[in-house]
Amino acid sequence: MAKNVLGSDLLVCSADPMTGFFRNGKCETCGDDTGMHTVCAEMTAEFLAFSKAAGNDLSTPVPMYRFPGLNPGDRWCLCLPRWLQALQAGAAPRIFLKATHISAIEHISMDVLLEYAVDADDYVPDDPVDD
Repeated sequence: MAKNVLGSDLLVCSADPMTGFFRNGKCETCGDDTGMHTVCAEMTAEFLAFSKAAGNDLSTPVPMYRFPGLNPGDRWCLCLPRWLQALQAGAAPRIFLKATHISAIEHISMDVLLEYAVDADDYVPDDPVDD
């Protein structure tokens, strides 16, 4: 089973609307996922406008792909590079650590993940080992 950035089992990001590279609700990834759909984020009007302006309209429904269009409050597995772009632009949405794939920590520091986390309340950092 895939792991999240906290090291536990990856939870479902959203089943309504159905998200993920595999459209199974989880932000799982593989070598074919060139977009790295690994960040489970809560959509905001600000981010949706940013993404549309950046060339990825996530708010307009596309019935032929059974894509309902996203609204503020929806959860979605975002492409990691798009989330980083939004971070640089000051438009990054909040994320769900328990539903964000562990590979995201290769590109986003844990401090930044925690700053934007919706579900960081029960996060306990590893204690350093005394030698």
